[in-house]
Amino acid sequence: METGGDKAGSVRAEGFAPSRGVVRSISIAPMLDRTDRHFRFMMRLITRQALFYTEMIAASAVVHGKPDRFLAFNEVERPLAVQFGGDDPASLAAAAAMAEDRGFDEINLNVGCPSDRVQRGRMGACLMLDAARVAAIVDRIRSTVALPVTVKHRIGVDRRDRFEDLCEFVETVADAGADRFTVHARKAWLSGLSPKQNREIPPLRYADVYKLKREFPHLIIEINGGVTTPAAALEHLEAVDAVMIGRAAYDTPCSWFEVDRIFFGEHAPAADVDAIIDAMTEYARAETEKRTPAGFIVRPMLGLWNGRPGARAWRRTLSDSLAAGWEAADAIAAAREARHEAAEASGGSRGV
Repeated sequence: METGGDKAGSVRAEGFAPSRGVVRSISIAPMLDRTDRHFRFMMRLITRQALFYTEMIAASAVVHGKPDRFLAFNEVERPLAVQFGGDDPASLAAAAAMAEDRGFDEINLNVGCPSDRVQRGRMGACLMLDAARVAAIVDRIRSTVALPVTVKHRIGVDRRDRFEDLCEFVETVADAGADRFTVHARKAWLSGLSPKQNREIPPLRYADVYKLKREFPHLIIEINGGVTTPAAALEHLEAVDAVMIGRAAYDTPCSWFEVDRIFFGEHAPAADVDAIIDAMTEYARAETEKRTPAGFIVRPMLGLWNGRPGARAWRRTLSDSLAAGWEAADAIAAAREARHEAAEASGGSRGV
């Protein structure tokens, strides 16, 4: 088991027999249209230790489609979990086996997304209403692969959001051998709210997740939802085993430059924006040779300077250069110079 700082590192509940693999105290959430392989490559320049996730992938698309397309990743992205959606145990187990063969480190089941499209596929948050089905899925995957099998879910759905309902769901799925529960501390409404509204309107109920950990001290409980700073993550680690960071990692990646030092006790220098841009420029050249569209490569970089001098000039120049048809590396170079000039004009520094 890995060790980290005073309040962090890799955590395993004492006596928890079912868990396979270590638990990272910080992870970056699976996010649709966000956590693609280009974003994960960039974030690995920021943290070497945090656990990353793919976007949610429909298991049927892997089993009956093109697995190499959906399961492609760069080795440097590890540790990396794949998140699957679906409700058929056999299909999900088959997809999990393909992911294991390709080198993923964890299989995660989405039981939290409330979108209409996901519900039509019997995926996501609607499965919280069928704990027995989720347990059957976990059991089938666990019997198929040697990887950790984890579940990401809400504290409840619709009117079924009592703490007792949450406990019943977790206990049923835990009996099937789930290795970790990542709990988004908001309920989900299966109709009436968009996915974005479901991330913002239902109130955060952190106390329910803390209580869940007290109720099941032998289980690995990770909290998710509304965590925007490392300081906030540290506070949560007083009550739970791990914290999952969502859009704050995508929107303000520079806020997480000291993740490895704070949460994993590493003494290497923190990330540097200009060094990240250098590495991403080389990455962009390599991806351009593979005919990867420039927008896919550059999009994760838009927030790199957020909260720092010249951020607006950086974003605007990147976007304008891409709209003009520039290659990714050239767009990055132009944006870097524009950012430096804007920072100097405002009295800021050319560097970090």
